[in-house]
Amino acid sequence: MLDGAQAVAPMMLGVIPFGLVFGIVAAGSALGPLLGGASSMIVFAGAAQLAMVDLIDAGAATVVVIATALIINARHIMYSAALAPHFQDFPTPARFALPYVMTDQAFAVSIVRYNDVDDPVYKQWYFTGAAVTLWIVWQLSTITGIVVGAQVPDSWSLDFAIPLVFLVLLVPAVKSRPDLVAAVVGGGIAVAAAGAPYGLGLMIGAVCGIVAGVIAHRVIR
Repeated sequence: MLDGAQAVAPMMLGVIPFGLVFGIVAAGSALGPLLGGASSMIVFAGAAQLAMVDLIDAGAATVVVIATALIINARHIMYSAALAPHFQDFPTPARFALPYVMTDQAFAVSIVRYNDVDDPVYKQWYFTGAAVTLWIVWQLSTITGIVVGAQVPDSWSLDFAIPLVFLVLLVPAVKSRPDLVAAVVGGGIAVAAAGAPYGLGLMIGAVCGIVAGVIAHRVIR
């Protein structure tokens, strides 16, 4: 557990401000402090939580909010497929409980470490240490943000915070020309479709970005 916690610790430099921003935004949103804080425990998916808050504030239909969160978190299917051969040797309770705390960071440090370790007991507790450490930090950061956000006057509009955080997350992810094509197409269409009914603009942009990225990956060598 200590090894896992130590491996994921440097990544908290990005998680803490992300959690603070979410808490501040949630406190001033239609969700309110209570539901905003609860979402960090129930949903526990930073980017998806921010998107959900934005869509709910925009009056999007419930099905659109849920579908958007599922699209954003679709990468967890790939994470699960990669971890499945390692998790199959874990006790049944661990196989059911640990996916709840799976994050990008916990997956990244664990899958790398698993290449050098065969002991399933070590693997289980390494993942637990990494994942639970991040979970605790995210909850504390969110709560702190909510407390701070509750003191922010309504006149201090924080609507800009959501797209700003997404831009910060997007920039490091653009590592190739197909990535850039997907980002530009998806972002551009999302902005152009901002007035789409039922809050579908973000979802339309996401789908178009994915399609554009796949095409660009096949065309651009």
